[in-house]
Amino acid sequence: MAITPRQFEQMQARLSGSKLTPTPVFAGSYRPGSNRNQVIMGVDPSLRGTGYGVIQLARPIPRALVHGVIPCPPGWERSRCLAKILQTLRDVAAKYRPSVCAIESLFYAQNLQTALIMGEARGAALAALAEAGLDIYEIAPRKVKQAVVGYGAAQKLAVGKMVQRLLQLPQLPPPDAADALALALAYAQDSRRTFGAGAKKI
Repeated sequence: MAITPRQFEQMQARLSGSKLTPTPVFAGSYRPGSNRNQVIMGVDPSLRGTGYGVIQLARPIPRALVHGVIPCPPGWERSRCLAKILQTLRDVAAKYRPSVCAIESLFYAQNLQTALIMGEARGAALAALAEAGLDIYEIAPRKVKQAVVGYGAAQKLAVGKMVQRLLQLPQLPPPDAADALALALAYAQDSRRTFGAGAKKI
């Protein structure tokens, strides 16, 4: 199996214990064209803290329009949380009018109850996005990290710092909001070819 020089360098760094600053695939690959003013929404669903972020493609870098987390306290019933997720995302979509949304794809959880709850939150988010008429794409978490940070097993803090850097945010965004912005950035990476970040339309 062939590997790139960059992958070889990363392997050597990990074996030697030295630290290597990853180069995001996103860097240098953003080529604004006919979609340069496109507004993209990212959503990282979770029952207690769904992250969302909206960016607009612009020169020389994408611009963050809004980002945040939908908090649902532990004392709330699940039905109340789902209603808040749906309503909040509905309001964000109506205000910023994105044309497309990138959402984190399903993952395999060892705990069945956790998987069911996550599925409910994801369903509420999808309902709001579909109602708004957005094209929806799902991207695997590892693919998002690879696209934004340059390393598929990057930690949340690394993702957040890279998102802050790419969007020139004054402060580090909350982890769930950073993940949502990373999803939007991964989609923006190259929407003019067969999707490099592994997006699947749903």
